[in-house]
Amino acid sequence: MEKRLSKISQTLIPSPIQELSHLAQRCGAINLAEGFPDFAAPAYIKNAAVSAINSDLNQYRHVQGICDLLATRMKSSHGLDIDPDTNIVICCGQTEAFAATMFAIIDRGDEVLILDPAFETYETCIRLAGGVPVYVPLDPPHWALNVDRLRKSFTSRTKALVLNSPHNPTGKVFSMEELEAIAGACCEMDCFAVTDEVYEYITFDAKKHISLASLPGMQERTIITSSLSKTFSVTGWRIGWSCALANIASAIRNIHVKITDSAPAPFQEAALTALKSAPAYFQSLKQDYERKRDYIVDVLASLGLQIRFKPQGSFFVFTELPETWLLSDLLNNYSAKCQFSAAR
Repeated sequence: MEKRLSKISQTLIPSPIQELSHLAQRCGAINLAEGFPDFAAPAYIKNAAVSAINSDLNQYRHVQGICDLLATRMKSSHGLDIDPDTNIVICCGQTEAFAATMFAIIDRGDEVLILDPAFETYETCIRLAGGVPVYVPLDPPHWALNVDRLRKSFTSRTKALVLNSPHNPTGKVFSMEELEAIAGACCEMDCFAVTDEVYEYITFDAKKHISLASLPGMQERTIITSSLSKTFSVTGWRIGWSCALANIASAIRNIHVKITDSAPAPFQEAALTALKSAPAYFQSLKQDYERKRDYIVDVLASLGLQIRFKPQGSFFVFTELPETWLLSDLLNNYSAKCQFSAAR
């Protein structure tokens, strides 16, 4: 019966991240593999979800208020003029938003540039859409963007570039100079930029997230994907979104509706409460994660692991393994990645 499977499905392997998480669950171990915290989501957001369930808001649903709030936030944070009625698509987490985006813009044989190392889902979604992932390595240990290498990676077949900042798995926040180089290349080559901005509120040491879409000439070619998951510690709720020009957003919406119809209704309602959170919440989030970052960096260093780059954002630290290390970490032979949202 295996011959009846699609060729692409036969090339996919289980996620090492999820395999490690499942192993941690079975063994009762501390899980440093997958990107979620070991502390509770804010009570007022959980109460909003419970209230929605008890109010019988449990059927297929589109909560337009989410789009209205996101448009307001994008204007205040990045200066972007967003039409909440036509430019935003609510999806089942950032992962579905990214997948639907790939299905909307990629034709068979189109190339998509991925800055490497990268979150494993990007490659799979690109390949499922018929595209060809093209990796552009960042330079360790500070994961700098080599602009010459980036420009040489573009070809006549390049359709899009994927940018994740703050970055999983390195913790890098791309600088304005790097963003300008990326924007310039995308404009010159007339290609899309697809951004993953799920860690936008988790930055450290006065670093600030800058959306690529806010740079000159980029809003019309950038598709922003993000979610509620990391900012509000609700990774299992699966509330995310894509933001793009109306015609692109319409294509993404049509694909989303055909695949999942709608995101979970009660959690959409709770998203209204989450997105109205006071500025003090976001400041506290940054401070708590910065403290956890400092703690885990010190612990790893005390164990003999070399850390030549202190994370600037997200909740991952990429640590260089000793030369005497004999085992592969399955994710990358150069470094070991762990998330520090579980650090005390």
